[in-house]
Amino acid sequence: QVQLVESGGGLVQAGGSLRLSCAASGSTFSTYAMGWFRQAPGKEREFVAAISWFGGNTYYTDSVKGRFTISRDNAKNTVYLQMNSLKPEDTAVYYCAADPDSPHSARVYGYDYWGQGTQVTVSS
Repeated sequence: QVQLVESGGGLVQAGGSLRLSCAASGSTFSTYAMGWFRQAPGKEREFVAAISWFGGNTYYTDSVKGRFTISRDNAKNTVYLQMNSLKPEDTAVYYCAADPDSPHSARVYGYDYWGQGTQVTVSS
């Protein structure tokens, strides 16, 4: 099992940048694929980005391609989401999640463990 804690959220103006971090506990972190999701007020949670266990595979939802970058540091048990050129529509609570069953994939589904989330607010 793994526990996940997100940080790095905040208030930023449109066009700005933020870097989210997700710290994981447990020695099995490096064997999990990881993902980022978000949930805006009144909307369902949606997939944002994913990365395979060694970082060789990544996948992004179309709306963040070219602006967001997912990465991981297995030595630090941490996954990151670098968000550039932020837009007001990126405002949401951002969650990281761990996928223990398909470590070589970067997929939209299959996540068993979730963090509590961190708020990102982008002002226009």
